[in-house]
Amino acid sequence: MNKIKLNQYIINAFTDIVFKGNPAAVCILDYWLSDEILLKITQENNLSETAFVVQTNDKYHLRWFTPGGEIDLCGHATLATAFVYLNYIIPNEKEIAFETLSGVLTVTLKDDLYTMGFPSYNLKKVDVTDKMKDILGVDIVEAYKGRDLLCIVNSKEEVHNIVPNFEKIKELDGLLVHVTAKGDKVDCVSRSFAPKCNILEDPVCGSGHCHIVPYWANILQKNEIVAYQDSFRGGYLYTKLNGNRIELSGKAVLFSKCEIYLDL
Repeated sequence: MNKIKLNQYIINAFTDIVFKGNPAAVCILDYWLSDEILLKITQENNLSETAFVVQTNDKYHLRWFTPGGEIDLCGHATLATAFVYLNYIIPNEKEIAFETLSGVLTVTLKDDLYTMGFPSYNLKKVDVTDKMKDILGVDIVEAYKGRDLLCIVNSKEEVHNIVPNFEKIKELDGLLVHVTAKGDKVDCVSRSFAPKCNILEDPVCGSGHCHIVPYWANILQKNEIVAYQDSFRGGYLYTKLNGNRIELSGKAVLFSKCEIYLDL
């Protein structure tokens, strides 16, 4: 049996305050382990996402796992991974590019903001159903479908107070369900629910804003959107829509660094 040691960091993304924002684990690998082992590490961490990175030559290959399995895009774990590399592994660099299931994702550090370029999702308007309203427990004004289901409600108070039926959310279309409304001190507020990924609520969802930002950019007729995720942890995203690409910017802070020991 071969014993290996892995370095892992836990980063709070989309905040500069520990215990706020969205925590992600970043696990540095010398080579790819089996998907079964990656999933077990993710489930042991019990965070919404764990990022795994393997460097080959000058390329960084990045994958994201939730406790329910691998996903194709994750904003906060990408920000967290960039934070780890640009602070602790290649601290003299200000930019890093990751090879991912969603293509090449580049993260740039300027001052204390990490800016990521993500693809935006095409939103198709869908009918609002009584089932949606009953499951989310709120009056829905409009609904749209991309990878996820996006539900528009009337007020930020409704977003803040929503208590959905988490088990029945699995019956709705989309991988995640996002509920959003216009903000006052910010352009929009939202919350993101992901029981299909074995996560009740994602505290700050980067990929969710690849749905949320295109909607509000169109409604507000502006390309730069400041968004607040009104979860129990909370977090801010500074975004810019450029055609079919979205710039997501945010801060990050180190919570912990540890070593993982495996017998393989």
